[in-house]
Amino acid sequence: MTTPIDTGRYGSPRMRALFTDRARYEAFVRVEGALATAQGRYGVIPREAAEAIAEQARTHRCSLERVAALEETSRHELFAAVQEFAESCGAHGAWVHYGATSSDILDTALALQLTEAIALLEEDLRDLLTALLARIDAVGDHVMIGRTHGQQAQPVTLGFKLAIVLDRFVRCLERLAQAKERVVMGKIAGAVGSLAGIGAHGPEVQRETLRELGLPEPAVCAQAVARDRIAEFFCWAGLTAACLEDLATEVRNLQRTEIGEVAEPFAEGGQIGSSAMPHKRNPVQSERICSLARLVRSLVGPALENVTSWHERDLANSANERFTLPEACVLLDEMLTTATYVIDGLRVFPDRMRHNLEHSHNEHLSEAVLLLLVQRGMDRLAAYRLLQEATGRATGEDGDMVDALLAHPRLAGRLDAEEVRRLAAAGADVGHCRDLTAAAVKRAEHIVQGG
Repeated sequence: MTTPIDTGRYGSPRMRALFTDRARYEAFVRVEGALATAQGRYGVIPREAAEAIAEQARTHRCSLERVAALEETSRHELFAAVQEFAESCGAHGAWVHYGATSSDILDTALALQLTEAIALLEEDLRDLLTALLARIDAVGDHVMIGRTHGQQAQPVTLGFKLAIVLDRFVRCLERLAQAKERVVMGKIAGAVGSLAGIGAHGPEVQRETLRELGLPEPAVCAQAVARDRIAEFFCWAGLTAACLEDLATEVRNLQRTEIGEVAEPFAEGGQIGSSAMPHKRNPVQSERICSLARLVRSLVGPALENVTSWHERDLANSANERFTLPEACVLLDEMLTTATYVIDGLRVFPDRMRHNLEHSHNEHLSEAVLLLLVQRGMDRLAAYRLLQEATGRATGEDGDMVDALLAHPRLAGRLDAEEVRRLAAAGADVGHCRDLTAAAVKRAEHIVQGG
């Protein structure tokens, strides 16, 4: 059985390529080459053997068939991959993997994969931020009704709405940079992590091997890299997926027929909305993000369970990580690039925004009028109740709130008709939305530019 990831339906070719069997085995070989180089430098293995192994590692292309055949006998994937590489080293093959244990190679190779995967996810996030900045610049000044609890509230700008999303993904990028320092970790410490198998120069060999690979060195480590590190990556992935789903949900809601203020891109002349109803333009990209977000968040649970290990090492994490790590990286890659596509091509309908704003019959002025009445000496609760009654009457009769207020007998003399009409005639009061948006844009631009 093949999955949608296997068939290339989700994720970029670059991200999927990181998690193929070939990429994994060749990461093993890269670690073995760096290990041999460090061991040769400190006399742990003969220098000529170290040089030969390192040279072979630089050009080696694993035979997947040979690894599979060897694993058939050994029932040990890492042993089979190492044996396949050792065979290619001829007489020096006996020194391959000297003093190392499986976790040294597995976890250090995983750190190499995660380094590349995180770099791609950082690139994806920067692309999304860039798209959001461009969209705010292009359409951010449009005024629209804000909504709370699904009800019309007060006006905002589209730029303000997008700035909130922008700021959220700035945090996602910052969190990833912070987590990367803890998540990406190799180790070459041998069985139980004591470095005994590598000999007197064990600490130096670990340090040099990891330096050769561009990886940090753990202060202390058992036989396997502690899984709280990997769990932190999954928690970041789950949180980022939730942020993406929130963005996609907003697009889906604003694309509802009854609202119709924005819509995701639709390839006219070719794309199918509904197989049955030709008029449909369904928000399928945003729905895909929501669907995949639910799957990514489900991967956090196993990662947290993997933190628990029996003594210095067990294999309870290994089998599920073969699924969960590639899935998290590939699906997040897909979600981020899809979100960028949606924002890049987001269709905006100012006429619908204006229509929906007018549909409030000026009820969005209720807070401004409330504050005005308090300034005129009315008790706040009494003013609140009067406005509640007036807005309810306007809504029930499909009338305008300004007219209802001016006609209310208990408000006579308290409200100046011209003043209230000026509030309504000025259009939507969006408060400090534009200033807040500009500040969020400035912060994001600093981040995108590498600050």
